Amino acid sequence: MRDETQPRAAHIRVEGLHKHYYHEGRSLEVLCGLDLEIAPGESLAITGESGTGKSTFLHVLGTIDQPTEGRVLYDGVDIFAQGEEALSTFRNRSIGFVFQFHYLINELSAEENVALPIMIGGGRRKAAHERAEELLVRVGLKDRQRHRPTELSGGEQQRVAIARALANRPGVILTDEPTGNLDERTANDVHSLLLNLNREMGVSFVVTTHNLQLAETMDRHLRLHAGRFEEQTLPGERSL
Repeated sequence: MRDETQPRAAHIRVEGLHKHYYHEGRSLEVLCGLDLEIAPGESLAITGESGTGKSTFLHVLGTIDQPTEGRVLYDGVDIFAQGEEALSTFRNRSIGFVFQFHYLINELSAEENVALPIMIGGGRRKAAHERAEELLVRVGLKDRQRHRPTELSGGEQQRVAIARALANRPGVILTDEPTGNLDERTANDVHSLLLNLNREMGVSFVVTTHNLQLAETMDRHLRLHAGRFEEQTLPGERSL
């Protein structure tokens, strides 16, 4: 039997993914028939110039946005074939998000921010706070659990956001420019944390970034250009 204290990394397939936006009566195609497979536990970096659709792709992969055409399958299940309620439940339980801006709730402590997704998903308060405490220790914030976001540095806030993303033991963590708002030293610390969590926990990671140093440490590196992927690093190759 699977250890329920650890995430079960997702196997993800993207098939024929298109995303169009309409502006002033014209159609703008951002994603042009993407196909992609992400192995369980794989770390994948997506780079590309601003406006190439990196965030759009991540939002569709995370079910925040709907594709115009195509399918996204998690463990063989077409997630967009589900109703909105089922999709919302899936998103809460199976996907963790980390954004450039941490989006923490300033009125809540670090521990309360991390516990919140568990309680939203129906978890008990005591168990949620125990899980939050465990994760904050794991990301190096043992002594900052009671502090509010305004009392934390930028790097500490992002560590709280990473802990929150892991709260419900999701199968995949999606991170959109997670260090784009941090100084170089702090960004390197967050990079190391993400890689260690990927290796230790086996959870799949997809990172969109402008930082080529971070991208080259991932299992695979794709560049998004003109709505299509260009492979930069062969699967399984990781820079040392």
